Amino acid sequence: MTEDIALETPVSNVFIPPSIHEPALLLGDSYVHFSPVPPALLPPSSETTTPATPGPECCLGVDEAGRGPVLGPMVYGVFYLPIPLSDPLLRQTHHFDDSKVLTPAVRSSLMKTLCTPSDEPDELYTSCGWAISSLSPRDISAGMLRPNGGMYNLNAQAMDATIELIKGVYERGVNIKEIFVDTIGQPAAYQKKLERIFPTAKITVAKKADSLYPCVSAASVCAKVTRDAALETLWRARVKARGLIGADGEDSEKGETEDDMAWGSGYPSDGRCSTWLKGNMHPVFGWGQECRFSWGTAKDLLETNTKNGGVKVEWPVDDDAGDTHRLTDFFSAAPTGEEAEDVGDELGTWFGTPAGLEAF
Repeated sequence: MTEDIALETPVSNVFIPPSIHEPALLLGDSYVHFSPVPPALLPPSSETTTPATPGPECCLGVDEAGRGPVLGPMVYGVFYLPIPLSDPLLRQTHHFDDSKVLTPAVRSSLMKTLCTPSDEPDELYTSCGWAISSLSPRDISAGMLRPNGGMYNLNAQAMDATIELIKGVYERGVNIKEIFVDTIGQPAAYQKKLERIFPTAKITVAKKADSLYPCVSAASVCAKVTRDAALETLWRARVKARGLIGADGEDSEKGETEDDMAWGSGYPSDGRCSTWLKGNMHPVFGWGQECRFSWGTAKDLLETNTKNGGVKVEWPVDDDAGDTHRLTDFFSAAPTGEEAEDVGDELGTWFGTPAGLEAF
């Protein structure tokens, strides 16, 4: 367990990829990010080529990071490249694997290579594309806490994020012929749904796909490094807000250090995370945009926070909740006498003075 938590914890100098949209993160918004499509993957633009000629056949992998944590976003990633390059480039040259078995430093280095042009271009940069969908803690919790049986559960949110990303890649002109997905729920049902939506591609949904298929391994790295960097960005914003470091990044004179607010991996099983939650809970509002309030860990702390000087909030019961109304109940009774004449005059001139037939 200790080793697993270490692998899930971001390194302090994690590469910040372009998929980190800091304003959206700090506002608690979900968002998507698509890398530029490498020109080599787009349809040929020669005058002698018909517009319908597609680009090279590509495979695409899908995986997620951060499904279980109480802190930080859940990130879905897709990664695509020409089918012949998949094994030699990803497995043999760059040694991609399931992000959970790669060290944080190795994940960060792979993501940096993928995102950075160099004097000696790497095929990872020139022949591969990727995208992520960052589902914010606020939006995850809002969906799961919908009242009256309207819950938007995590599997449904994950499915919609996956479909949105794949559609986005198609819309950008990439010729996707094979899709590999690390499953959520039952693989067969998930695969059938995707086959109905994307009938032109061969689709494989499998457990442990991030270890079996190189493009899924690469997608898991994109998702995981984006989540690592998101945690780092959210944490440093918290630190600055408390004045532990100044705008220039230097320690303040409060006698505290950045480590005083470290929340580790963000998983409930991580002692640093649970300690941080207990020590940084607002008496009324709990925590900020970094927390999933629908998680049991957060809910339990909020329900027992009165023991630690917190404020108990009671929501009034709506006495009229069971009443039914007719539409006409919201209209006042028809006026009579002089009151009716005044209303008639008012309504008659509301859109102008009535005109006689002779005006036409």
